Amino acid sequence: MKNSSKYWGFIKDPLYGYIRITEQEKLIIDTEPVQRLRRIKQLAGAQYVYPAANHTRFEHSLGTMHLAGAIANNLPVISEELEKRKLRIAALLHDVGHGPLSHLFEPLLSKYMGRDHEDMSLRIIRESAISRALEEIDLDSEEISLLAVGRLADQKRPFLDQIVRSSVDVDKMDFLLRDSYHTGAGYGTIDIFRLIYTMDVLEGNLAVDATALSTLETFLLARLESFRAIYFHRTTRAAQIMVIKALEEAKDELNFFKTDSLQEYLKLDDSTLWEMLKNSRSRKIIQDLDNRKLLKCAYEKTFFVRDQLVTNIFNNESVRSQIEEEIAEKAGVAHDDITIDVPSLPSVPYHYAIDVEPMSIPIFYKTKTGEKVPQKLGELSRIVDSLRVFLNIMRIYTKDEFREDVRKASIDILGEVPLSSLLSY
Repeated sequence: MKNSSKYWGFIKDPLYGYIRITEQEKLIIDTEPVQRLRRIKQLAGAQYVYPAANHTRFEHSLGTMHLAGAIANNLPVISEELEKRKLRIAALLHDVGHGPLSHLFEPLLSKYMGRDHEDMSLRIIRESAISRALEEIDLDSEEISLLAVGRLADQKRPFLDQIVRSSVDVDKMDFLLRDSYHTGAGYGTIDIFRLIYTMDVLEGNLAVDATALSTLETFLLARLESFRAIYFHRTTRAAQIMVIKALEEAKDELNFFKTDSLQEYLKLDDSTLWEMLKNSRSRKIIQDLDNRKLLKCAYEKTFFVRDQLVTNIFNNESVRSQIEEEIAEKAGVAHDDITIDVPSLPSVPYHYAIDVEPMSIPIFYKTKTGEKVPQKLGELSRIVDSLRVFLNIMRIYTKDEFREDVRKASIDILGEVPLSSLLSY
């Protein structure tokens, strides 16, 4: 077995400087499923708005591993080197199950296979070369797979899952910084190490010291602003909707979901998928994407209050389809030329992250004797309390030539929109 603590070397990272890699970690990194992440973009579609947004799941996974190690080294309750090693490797593997084009493959994977990328991560860690590599370094693939997706469910130590998946986890920390860096959007100026170095465990849960409250506020605000400016940017979503339409149209021809073979799944990456789509019945959509001939947003409305109709539109595909049909009929266009887009859809990057309730983040302060006293976040921060405001954005997309007719039809059916929604990026 390779020495668990012997360092192999360093990897240069634009965010953290040098990431130190052990020989055991290198063994995992060099497996084909992990190397495949080099060929899967983190934010497929964002490059149409932010040309430098071509970073991949691979460097995000390395960054997440690095931050997991930083938290593990900082938490007093984690003293065993074996536990630190497990956390780093689990964090490294947290995204290994992503399909090509990341989140854009997710809705079809869910619709036709009843799975998401976390389910695929579990399979890949347990059934691929990763399992054999883990066995070689005396780690259990079952345990690592569960920890990688935050499902270890250790009743006495829930903070282990929370390091990888929670309100303030290493995944969110890294993607907020990394996506901001590569897009240039400017919302990633968060001192995450201030958060990390003030974290502790409170009643078994990962918690943040109240002395880092201002940093936590910045983190939560950055998450919200990044969602609006990057992940749900109207032009980015136009490109992503087109990709999903291309996948849906070509799925039977290309036999994407006709087999449960893990080997076939792992052959798919951004390059192989794009080439397949170029030579399929979806080639016209791909040509339009290659030439940046994108769908246009004809209507946009933001809802700040909970409303049953709005909730149905966001969460129910059949209701969305019915409203699309009504708008299409009124505008005199085909149903296929109308798409309702909402941020709750699994094709929106990190759609799960925007719904995280800020009040669920445990806060504490330490007394002079070292006792950790729980605090109510809403009483400490007006900013965090304001983030409880309900926010959902709904958009209607169509082809450029139908834009005005669809806009008028949407207003008739869904109500007037502000002037800002009529502006095109």
